[in-house]
Amino acid sequence: MTAPCPSPSQAADETRMPSSRSLRGIDALSFLMADVRDGLGPFLSVFLKGNQNWPSGQIGIVMAASGVAAAIAQVPAGLLVDSVRAKRLILATAALCVAAGCLFIARFPMFRAVLAIQIAIGLASAVIAPCLAALSLGLVGHRRMPSRVSRNESLNHAGNFVAAVLAGGLGQFVGVMWLFYLVCLFSLGSAAAVLLIRPHEVDHETARGGEQHVDAGQPARPLPLREFWQRKTVRVFLVAVVLFHFGNAAMLPLAGQLLAKTHPGADVIALSACVIAAQFVMVFVAMAVGHGMRRGIGRKPIFLVAFAVLPVRGLLFSLTANPYAVVGIQLLDGIAAGIFGVIAIVIASDITQGTGRFNVAQGATSLAVGIGAALSQVTGGFVAERFGFAMSFIVLSGVAGFALLFFLLCMPETGGKLATADAGPDATSAASTRAIE
Repeated sequence: MTAPCPSPSQAADETRMPSSRSLRGIDALSFLMADVRDGLGPFLSVFLKGNQNWPSGQIGIVMAASGVAAAIAQVPAGLLVDSVRAKRLILATAALCVAAGCLFIARFPMFRAVLAIQIAIGLASAVIAPCLAALSLGLVGHRRMPSRVSRNESLNHAGNFVAAVLAGGLGQFVGVMWLFYLVCLFSLGSAAAVLLIRPHEVDHETARGGEQHVDAGQPARPLPLREFWQRKTVRVFLVAVVLFHFGNAAMLPLAGQLLAKTHPGADVIALSACVIAAQFVMVFVAMAVGHGMRRGIGRKPIFLVAFAVLPVRGLLFSLTANPYAVVGIQLLDGIAAGIFGVIAIVIASDITQGTGRFNVAQGATSLAVGIGAALSQVTGGFVAERFGFAMSFIVLSGVAGFALLFFLLCMPETGGKLATADAGPDATSAASTRAIE
């Protein structure tokens, strides 16, 4: 009995050898974009409060505007990236928009201007993650994507670590205004790094999760969106992402509020230590995840480790308000978030292979993250106000425990070929019936 012939996509994956220059470009983008995606982030509130004496209400509005705009734009951004070939141009334009926005805020720190710029930064940042993931997939192919994502995330966390250290030093010794220039420097570096990627080495059909060719020799059409959303594995995965962040997102902000209440004066430095320590751990966790997948460990057991860490972290937070203990407990977030950053992209690649909807799935995943985080913040804040911080951590731990059970019982392993029941009766002939698969 002869072995089945590989599909054109599989054959292309085996022979695809991107140049070291293009791979260095992806490395540089992964590192530099870490400080670009969110603009100034929480440091904007420090600038507006400390330097401009804005009221807290207006600060809250402009801080929320970027996140809301980014959340609304996630799925459209994925559709855009799936549809166009100018991914390098989109990525460079987004980076330059963030740089221009930061300079504009520094020059014109007025409410309406800052609000408009924050919305623009949110819209620009929405295309960064799917563009970077698409370029990575288009360069290395599906088979090498897990290792590539692991490397991307390690460099991203290293970039966050370096940016946090530089921001802390600049803000402390030079002035908050220099944080604007730091973001601009990273943005300009990101735009320059795009030029390292050779455009002819990016397979744009693979970059959107599609097959190389159908029998007629023409690019396959993407799976209709209605059929894509009807896939059980897609829905289960997105619900799991919502639950993961529902149980996780509010824990560190609540710990910060608890420290501010019980240890005034030590809260800021403790939170800074939490962020830096967690990012440091994430660098090595992301590398370990890639190593584990190369050794044949499935996506599901690795992700289950991240789910299992969350309830433990919440219960430990409920037992202490010691700043040193909070920093130590936050290292667990480095494990959970480090795993999520790699596995979520890899699973999205798995469940969209052959559909042409990889970046739509990326956008939907980011939207699910935002929904889960919002639910976590609202629920955690309400419970803390009514019943105390310890109870809020316990409630979030309960949600995290439910998330663990949901993922364990409902999500299949995606490392191999998905069950044909999920994709439809014609999925077994994917190479010749791409439009159905």
